[in-house]
Amino acid sequence: MANSKQSLKRAKQNAETYKLRHAQRSMVRTAVKAVRASIDENDSVKAKEALTKAEKVLDSSASKKVIHKNAAARTKSRLSKAVKALG
Repeated sequence: MANSKQSLKRAKQNAETYKLRHAQRSMVRTAVKAVRASIDENDSVKAKEALTKAEKVLDSSASKKVIHKNAAARTKSRLSKAVKALG
């Protein structure tokens, strides 16, 4: 456990940051999962709507450094490629 005031504060900040980032990462996973589910159902309209929401969530989390910007770009690229393949 932390001994000094500074290390106590740092431990509290780390715990709060973990909770926040964990929730944001969960939002990313849920958004991507929604796109993949609509792709599996072959519903192109629903997939396009889910893709726009997922892109927004991915960009937001990348700017907050929850996930790496290249990982967000790669995920967006793969999802859009799959949605375009639906037609």
